[in-house]
Amino acid sequence: MAASASEKVLLGQFGAAHGIRGEIKLASYTDAPLGIADYGPFTLDDGRVVEILGLRMQGDSIIARVKGVIDRNAAETLRNRKLFVERSALPELEEEDDFYHADLVGLRAELEDGTLYGKVISVQNFGAGDLLEIEPVPAGRSFYVPFTRAIVPTVDVKGGKLVVVPPPEVEVREDDAAGEEEA
Repeated sequence: MAASASEKVLLGQFGAAHGIRGEIKLASYTDAPLGIADYGPFTLDDGRVVEILGLRMQGDSIIARVKGVIDRNAAETLRNRKLFVERSALPELEEEDDFYHADLVGLRAELEDGTLYGKVISVQNFGAGDLLEIEPVPAGRSFYVPFTRAIVPTVDVKGGKLVVVPPPEVEVREDDAAGEEEA
């Protein structure tokens, strides 16, 4: 089942404090990274509500000024906190087949032949691209698949499913597993 309109959607996460005047690094998950401030105020994962007053780029990092945060100690209390907004704060999607990542959570993951493969339990990005975390059927340990068109060619949010073409298994040779180098 797709995410309901009343759910909160993750749009970013604070990082480390930056300097001594209360600025903090911010990872933005929006299409236009500096546009994240347009969606606030934000509810943090600990229940606090914050408002971003300003954003600027410094190198590859986004630096944020947050209302009421005036020193490094206050900025440190925000470290690693996730920023959420109500789904209703997001713009309507223009195309019928467009979706937000939050819409993928809860979808059935099926193989091309319709066999149930599992259920999407999260969408993650650890820096090398989006990954779908799948809870397998029958029950077992969750695993990740790359969220690419080659691996996930079909997403049908209205139908409550997506199609997964599992990547080929990686073959590990005994000499690779032992970590031995050839002379």
